[in-house]
Amino acid sequence: MISATNAEEFLFSQKYRPKKLDDCILPAAIKETISDYVAKGEIPHFIFAGSSGSGKTTAALAIASALDSDVLFINASLENGIDLLRTKIQQFASTVSFSGGIKLVILDEADYLNSSSTQPALRAMLEEFSKNCRFIFTCNYKNRLIPQLHSRCTLIDFVYPADETPVLANQMYKRVCGILKNENIEFDKKVVAQLVAKNFPDFRKTLNSIQDYSANGKIDAGILVNLSDDSYKTLFELIKDKNFTETRKWVGENSDVDTTALFRKFYDSASLVMQPQSIPQMVLILAEYQHRAAFVADQEINIMAALTEIMGNCQFK
Repeated sequence: MISATNAEEFLFSQKYRPKKLDDCILPAAIKETISDYVAKGEIPHFIFAGSSGSGKTTAALAIASALDSDVLFINASLENGIDLLRTKIQQFASTVSFSGGIKLVILDEADYLNSSSTQPALRAMLEEFSKNCRFIFTCNYKNRLIPQLHSRCTLIDFVYPADETPVLANQMYKRVCGILKNENIEFDKKVVAQLVAKNFPDFRKTLNSIQDYSANGKIDAGILVNLSDDSYKTLFELIKDKNFTETRKWVGENSDVDTTALFRKFYDSASLVMQPQSIPQMVLILAEYQHRAAFVADQEINIMAALTEIMGNCQFK
């Protein structure tokens, strides 16, 4: 099984990652589907698709634990060359499991795999090693995996239904409160509830946020970044004035803002703050950088690049 490094044990998102399926905070249909397969002691190849932090990797690791599988874990955003993958997977999959059960290859962030070379080669591996090995692909964007992989895998969309959101968010809230108590961190329950609601269903982002904010040993109202209408109004004025330095400062001070939420604010406010002839250009810029957000390592730089293009190409009222 996979063992966490000391660095991973320091991170709340790793230290408190659920080990069992029963402990995973997931929509009922997803948990029941996975549990039914595990109860039979046999699983198909899976594609787990959904937004960041929605529990895909945690569920994959929980399956491995439940089946007592030998695991080969590959972060496909870092290791995506076909020769490297072929060698590692063949070496792993061609030998007998120490536990006697099926082996499991988890390809995390599989939407980074090249669709013209690596993904077609993996298609053949799914068939070649199917007798003693299963594959789980996790991805944010399922459409980036080729149809031939989809046809050989069972797809599970990690979507959180609106009618289950209150219950699941409450489970996350209780889990976070338990973690804070375990870490001897003082906290304001209302602030924790706001953090959970703000980030839901991204549990990882919630845990990373409370770890960052608790550096002084306390979680209180002072940590909340209040991106009010006045704050956005300030940003619009800075871009209108082509004030690159202050715009960069605004982005840095609000570095935990969600890219999608920020771009949506521009999209919704365009008719109020921008000249009509510039709105189509702004939409194209937002669409381009929204797409890039799925690949970049530093979202702050990506946001700043988008705002710089808007600053240079769009006219404000």
